[in-house]
Amino acid sequence: MAHDMYQPPQPAISPELMVRAYAAGIFPMSEGAADPEVFWVDPKRRGVFPLDAFHISRSLRRTIRRGGYDVRIDHHFSEVLEGCADREPTWINDSLSACYLALHARGMAHSVEIWDDEGLAGGVFGVAMGAAFFGESMFSRRTGASKLALAHLVHRLRMGGFILFDTQFVTDHLQSLGAVEIARADYRAQLAHALMLPADFMALPACAALDV
Repeated sequence: MAHDMYQPPQPAISPELMVRAYAAGIFPMSEGAADPEVFWVDPKRRGVFPLDAFHISRSLRRTIRRGGYDVRIDHHFSEVLEGCADREPTWINDSLSACYLALHARGMAHSVEIWDDEGLAGGVFGVAMGAAFFGESMFSRRTGASKLALAHLVHRLRMGGFILFDTQFVTDHLQSLGAVEIARADYRAQLAHALMLPADFMALPACAALDV
C-alpha cells in the first residue's frame, strides 16, 4: 500500500523568526490578505536607499516649507499598518500584521506618520535592527503624504546613526526618490556591518523640523 510522504510541520511565522530572517537578509510576504501562508524572499538584486542621496523634488520641498501638517512617531502604529494593508493587491496578511504589532511592542517596529486637520494623512513603517532599517510599506490618504513621511523618515535615520535603509525592491516611484539596486552579496555585506553598529530611531524628537 502506498503511503503519503511525511511532510514535517512548517514553523509558524513569529516575531523571533522574522528577526532571524531579516538578520540573514531575507524577508516574509504573503500572496494576499486572505491567504494565511507566508513565503520568504531573497532577491538577487536588493533595493536600498543611500541615505545621503534621497531626492527631494521642488514640489515636495514646497510642501515641507508650507507646513500645515504634524509628524508623529509611533503615535498610531496599528493604523499605519492597516493603511498599508488596505489595498489590492496586498502582501500583508493577518499573521504578518500580528508579528509587526509584536515587534512594535518590543520597540523594534516604527511608524512615521503625517497628520493634518482631517486625521492620519499617510505614513510609512518598518523594522529597526542595529544601524539597519527595513522599510516595509507606506500609504497615502492625501496627495503626497507618503512622500512627506518618507522624507522625514530618511532625516530621522540619518540623525539616528543608521547606515542602511533597505527598501527590498525598487519601484519607479522609489527610484525617482533616489533608491537603487545592489547585488545580493553587496547587500549582505552592508547588512552584516550595519547589524554590528548602534543606532537610535528616537534620537530626534517627534516634532523635529526638516530643514530644506
